[in-house]
Amino acid sequence: MRVHIAFAAPTRLWRRTLDVPEGTTVGQALALSGFAEEFPEFTDHPPAMGVYGERCDARRVLREDDRVELYRPLVFDPLESRRRRAAHRQDAGRRPAKADN
Repeated sequence: MRVHIAFAAPTRLWRRTLDVPEGTTVGQALALSGFAEEFPEFTDHPPAMGVYGERCDARRVLREDDRVELYRPLVFDPLESRRRRAAHRQDAGRRPAKADN
């Protein structure tokens, strides 16, 4: 059966399509894909993964045409980022408007 593996590296999109036997797990497909050789920095701690946007672990059994997605760690907390933007917008609304000369 055919499965796909995708990882959005910081500078490029890395993808592999594999033909694997029925019953292959996410972890097995990842090992067969060559990901560890291409991205050795993830050897000790593999990235979070999912199938079509649904997080899963390495034991999930794949089905025909599943796409395994590997997720990079977040650089920032999205909730904190939203709070900062909201505070910035609120602060900008309190400042006096600039006068035109």
